[in-house]
Amino acid sequence: MPKKSKVKRQSSEEEQLAPKQSRVEPGDPPALLSPLSFHGPADLFSSLLQPLNSDTFFREFWEKKPLHLQRSDPSIAAYYKSLFQLSDLQALCSEGLQYYSDVNVVRCINGQKKDLNKEGRVKHSVLNKSLLQNKATIQFHQPQRFKDELWKIQENLECFFGTLVGSNVYMTPEDSQGLPAHYDDVEVFILQLEGQKHWRLYSPTVALATEYSVESEDRIGSPTHDITLKEGDLLYFPRGTIHQASTPSGVHHSTHLTLSTYQRMSWGDLLLDVLPSMLSESSRTDVSLREGMPQRILLGNGGSEDTCRRLAAHLRSVADVMETGKLEVRCTHLKRDFITNRLPPYSEQQIAPSGRIPALEDVVCLRFKEHMVITVEPSQQRTEEATEQVVFVLHSLKNQRESHMMGEGDEEEDRDISRGLQFPLSHLQALQQLQKEEQVPVVQLQLHSQEEKLSLVLALWSECLLVAL
Repeated sequence: MPKKSKVKRQSSEEEQLAPKQSRVEPGDPPALLSPLSFHGPADLFSSLLQPLNSDTFFREFWEKKPLHLQRSDPSIAAYYKSLFQLSDLQALCSEGLQYYSDVNVVRCINGQKKDLNKEGRVKHSVLNKSLLQNKATIQFHQPQRFKDELWKIQENLECFFGTLVGSNVYMTPEDSQGLPAHYDDVEVFILQLEGQKHWRLYSPTVALATEYSVESEDRIGSPTHDITLKEGDLLYFPRGTIHQASTPSGVHHSTHLTLSTYQRMSWGDLLLDVLPSMLSESSRTDVSLREGMPQRILLGNGGSEDTCRRLAAHLRSVADVMETGKLEVRCTHLKRDFITNRLPPYSEQQIAPSGRIPALEDVVCLRFKEHMVITVEPSQQRTEEATEQVVFVLHSLKNQRESHMMGEGDEEEDRDISRGLQFPLSHLQALQQLQKEEQVPVVQLQLHSQEEKLSLVLALWSECLLVAL
């Protein structure tokens, strides 16, 4: 799930998880030809849905109804299987996996989830016993930390959707079910990697749900979809769709990959982010927003009819100004959360400044545009004067793949760490110019002096965000 799991910090004595890059050894079989296109994020998503057109998908299925794509192409089934297999667990257990944070062992019994986790480090022999003898499902968290091809796929999907994309792998033995009927707060794409999985989907009790919940059998009614996924198949369903899945009899085990996205990406979430800054900005020019509240409103009269009318009038006034385009909509917290927690760009080498140092006579362009955001926020430097607004250029180039979607670290602490550069507010137009245009001559940057123009491109170049053409 995209929601970052809360993982207990390990003590200094505990061995830290350190995912390794995959290696190609002499005698290994040749790499499979990918049926996915990596020419760009949109191409990747389109190829994932083939033969369905992506425009058709968003018009007819996205946030509306489930989709099952059956594939008869053996090359797609072989490629899916290469993404993750049950047999991969033996090598991965040597990486210092931990129960709960990296692996969950569960089984659904009489409609209830039974937790079969142990404590501490995961041993492959114990996992194998859980699978074969206890009929348990092994849930492996965020395999993109270990699998390069999944890193590549999910990094492209994060660029395409503009939000976090998480993943889990579920390995379920024959005639068994891991989780009870439930719904999620994410858009879900299932890729069947090994074996078969029988899925039952039900109408939502909460449309486009904003939280995870288990649903009792007496509430969900009859399935709207009864589907058996085979190797190479894809299943999509919107958040809120109630679902449960089991491995059929006669199938040794099922392995499927869940790609999930669009958690906390609703209009309501955007309003929660942008309204505080909009109201603050409006208060500077609208004296009615600076008038005092009625006496004793905090002692219990906050919901009076007159108070509600006044608040509604203020909100309408702010909305009217916003609709004219005179009030800038500034999304800050959602941008920071995304850029701080997303995957770094897929690269086999460490990212470094590219090409020569830019000069005034050069034409320049941004690198990794889809891995950077521009925000306008109060300066992090505390002064006695009025809060100064500054521009932040935040990026994910230095993010750690190993911790992607693992919830490590303190979120409030992370917000105070600048993942990039800070500039005066006067640099905003020049930065937006670079962001919107493919190529920009340095001398044409919308800044007052040549020194400011050169200083800006040098700072971006040093941060690996710009190249001179």
